[in-house]
Amino acid sequence: MQKAFLPYRSSQIHYCWFGSGQKIIFCLHGYGESKESFGVLEKALPPAYTVIAVDLPFHGETRWQEGFQFSTNDLLAITEALHAKHSTANTRLTLLGYSMGGRVALQLLQLVPTKIEKLVLLAPDGLKVNFWYWLATQTYIGNRLFAYTMKHPAWFFSLLQAGNRLQLINQSVLKFTRYYIHDITVRRLLYERWTGMRAIKPQLTLIKKLIHAHRLPVRLLYGQYDRIIRHERGEKFRKGIESFCTLHLIQTGHQVLQEKHADQIIQLIQS
Repeated sequence: MQKAFLPYRSSQIHYCWFGSGQKIIFCLHGYGESKESFGVLEKALPPAYTVIAVDLPFHGETRWQEGFQFSTNDLLAITEALHAKHSTANTRLTLLGYSMGGRVALQLLQLVPTKIEKLVLLAPDGLKVNFWYWLATQTYIGNRLFAYTMKHPAWFFSLLQAGNRLQLINQSVLKFTRYYIHDITVRRLLYERWTGMRAIKPQLTLIKKLIHAHRLPVRLLYGQYDRIIRHERGEKFRKGIESFCTLHLIQTGHQVLQEKHADQIIQLIQS
């Protein structure tokens, strides 16, 4: 695995690449993760492929200096710069997005469908609008409340516990939420990441039309026991595009991006 910085405006985008093939897999990681997550694919990668994985803003070693704003224009410009650096102009990309990176991959497909060869989504975010995420990032009042809660989280913990007792929030979601707001640094990062990535909001109806129009293969992979992002979201998304979109389940939870699942992920990329 090789690593480098890509200068972009006032920022430095950190990324890595491995493999030597002409087919490019452009990888987008999950929340709180980094480009390193995709290292699990290195041993299984066929010789025809090269993987490019980027640290998204507010993650990994990327030095994002553009404030709390990562626009779709930024996403496209960074992708095109890395594409030009590592492949020829007419090489189409296979997008591989895990969790939050799935939402980013969907946005990229919406922006440049003619430059995409295939979309592979692993337990992807973005196939359902989460009300709380929308409230916290798309409304002024919600964002102010979000900022306050990240500094004073006690009331939110109490609300979560009450929801769990009333069986409105399952135990997995409760543990997941606790993990990401358990200390002040993690809460600060949560605010920065959610607010900074708020412009990435793919339009699913349009994306499904583009998949039809460009006959783009889409592969969805979910963990059978994932209680964070359930496979039913993928089943709903498939309706109307079944000819192009397949859904696969493996015996795991949300962490589908593991070395033991690398062969299955590669199979989806090649299928």
